[in-house]
Amino acid sequence: MRRYLRNRGALARIALERLAPETANEVLPPEARAAPEQALEAPIRLNDLRMDAVVQAIRATGGTSVADLGCGEGKLLYRLVREKWVHKLFGLDPAIRELEWAAKRLKLNEFGGPPEDRVTLLHGSLTYRDSRWAEADVAVLVEVIEHLDEDRLPMIERIIFGETAPKFVIVTTPNADYNPLFPSLAAGAFRHPDHRFEWGRVRFEAWAARIGEIYGYSAALSGIGAVDPVLGAPTQMAVFTR
Repeated sequence: MRRYLRNRGALARIALERLAPETANEVLPPEARAAPEQALEAPIRLNDLRMDAVVQAIRATGGTSVADLGCGEGKLLYRLVREKWVHKLFGLDPAIRELEWAAKRLKLNEFGGPPEDRVTLLHGSLTYRDSRWAEADVAVLVEVIEHLDEDRLPMIERIIFGETAPKFVIVTTPNADYNPLFPSLAAGAFRHPDHRFEWGRVRFEAWAARIGEIYGYSAALSGIGAVDPVLGAPTQMAVFTR
């Protein structure tokens, strides 16, 4: 789009947002985009706990090739590249600038970085089938689905669970039930202004069950972070097995 609409930056942005709305904020640095959510979650170290839980879940599958779908600036990839049992990593994101930051974080094609064929960063959207990461044993979506309009989820479900169909898919998303426990979050507000929705535990469980019925996956659900006896954990995770 930028090539064909050279010198027409406004039109290029409109076209990109229509094709892949999740690119709308890519002009902002990662720390600016994540700041509201990080400020909420920092006191309970939720990001660290989430990354630890996801890495443990991937390890438990026994998979050795992993696709991080919506990889952003590469935080999960950075954790996984240090694990010897991971042989191949793919990072997919619709925002080219996120991929540039990820490449810097991972030191790709630099001295001290991973071998050339171990990590592959891919510019693409979840709304389009992409065979470049199809060999992955495990697909991971960490805090991704809530950034997408709900009416686009069926298309993404079909591409991931139906057409590509990796053996394992791991999904994490905020638990909206827990939101009242964040003292600085207004009632009814989302944790981040870019979130299109946030599901409670019942809604997430129903979604996971529907995926299983349609695409032949079983789902193991769990929480990440300190568990409130009434409202549950701040993050919810599903590990789907085909």
